[in-house]
Amino acid sequence: MNQAFYTGIVGMQAHQHSIDVVADNLANVNTVGFRSSQAEFASIFEEVLNSSSSGSTTNDSIGEGTRIQATVTNMQQGSLLLADQNTDLAIEGDGWFGINGNGQDLYTRAGGFTFDGDRNLVTGDGFYVLGTKGDNFTDGILTEQLGQVAIADVGSQEALILPDTLSFPVQPSTLATFSGNLGTEEILRSVSAVVISANNEHNRLRLDFTQTVPQPTTGTAWNIVGTTTSNDGETVYDTQTGSAIFGETGELISFTIPAVDNDGTSVAVDLGSGFTGVIANVSESAPALTSEADGFEGGDLTGYRINENADIIAAFSNGRSSAVGKIALYHFQNDQGLDRINGSRFEESANSGKPIFYQDTAGNNILGANIHSGRLEGSNSSMEQGLTELIILQRSFDANSKSVTTGDELIQKALNMDA
Repeated sequence: MNQAFYTGIVGMQAHQHSIDVVADNLANVNTVGFRSSQAEFASIFEEVLNSSSSGSTTNDSIGEGTRIQATVTNMQQGSLLLADQNTDLAIEGDGWFGINGNGQDLYTRAGGFTFDGDRNLVTGDGFYVLGTKGDNFTDGILTEQLGQVAIADVGSQEALILPDTLSFPVQPSTLATFSGNLGTEEILRSVSAVVISANNEHNRLRLDFTQTVPQPTTGTAWNIVGTTTSNDGETVYDTQTGSAIFGETGELISFTIPAVDNDGTSVAVDLGSGFTGVIANVSESAPALTSEADGFEGGDLTGYRINENADIIAAFSNGRSSAVGKIALYHFQNDQGLDRINGSRFEESANSGKPIFYQDTAGNNILGANIHSGRLEGSNSSMEQGLTELIILQRSFDANSKSVTTGDELIQKALNMDA
């Protein structure tokens, strides 16, 4: 008679705990990266009334209620939401971002990251985001332009503390190529190319073409004068001479002109060969020449962004960019074994195992999931499911409370009988 009383109480307690779990899920239905939970029930040991060893054909027993066996985390994918900035990241697939704060490594699916005032990649509450910093910059100077940064081993990940100032060094021009049609008229033809000096100056390399005297019996021959000057033409750095021979149909047979000095840097001149490059023939259109030179000017850091490969890209004032870091994506043998710090942050445990990185067939560390820049992963808590669970749990709670009141009434009747 008393067991129904106590069974109802433990049932109410268990269902109250489960209602609390569902309420937390509903409260975080709009929390970025939230992982919902579900309470799992288990029966309490049973009281044996009549065992089969006593000669009975059945084993009679009465259960003594229920308890919460575990609160498990739902690892289903949340929906991908549009975000306002490219530093907001969402994981599609398996994996966790690593963050560090107060000397503690945590793991999260909430990718609402930003660059702080010192251009360090952090969470909204100041936790550093973990990853691999590139080895292509030192003392505020970019030493190598990279398309992406390779992920270092798990134990080598660090806070992505990036330089506040960074310079993209100038790459002086070393080659100028020319193309187009000189025509066959005996007039001066000129073309200029913009060449970058080691001093980060835009200078001019001008070629002047004049026909030689006398001309060959077939084809044409041209004298070439190459001159490098400052952009305003006030300063002349070098002058070199050469020649070019063209065939009867205008193809370039040969040319000779030494490299021209561009304020300390030697620039080679390439006119092409055959019909590729500079030609000299009769054309219905007006003769025209074009030029192109390698090299680029230096630039200063204008900001950082994050691409779809989780690479941190530094952008420079000269229009160039380079990867300088990569955000790590951690994996675990047992995600369910992670200890929950709150609904969107977890830490490793003995049950989860140590964090690992996925690798490709060549043994290189890879992300192992798709990263979406400019998006955030929403909560995987379902409002519809939560409200349905609340109805069921409320009815179960009411039923258990009825067991308590019934047990209480039976005790009262028994006491009245004694009276």
